[in-house]
Amino acid sequence: MKDILETIIKNLVSEKEAVSIREVEGERSIILEVKVSANDMGKIIGKEGRVAKAIRTIIKAVAAKEEKRVTIEFIG
Repeated sequence: MKDILETIIKNLVSEKEAVSIREVEGERSIILEVKVSANDMGKIIGKEGRVAKAIRTIIKAVAAKEEKRVTIEFIG
């Protein structure tokens, strides 16, 4: 799941080396903290949060197969 998210994020940003994803795994839930450059934050969130919502939808679909709950936090 982390690999899929990393692939999506790196294809959206211009500063690929600034991308870092930290995974905090619980018993039935996972928190993914995504850090990107401040310049790329707008690309990740998108207009009215549409890109961020789409990313969350994709990752939640993957997590549903594993019967886990996922939370994605974007950190600038």
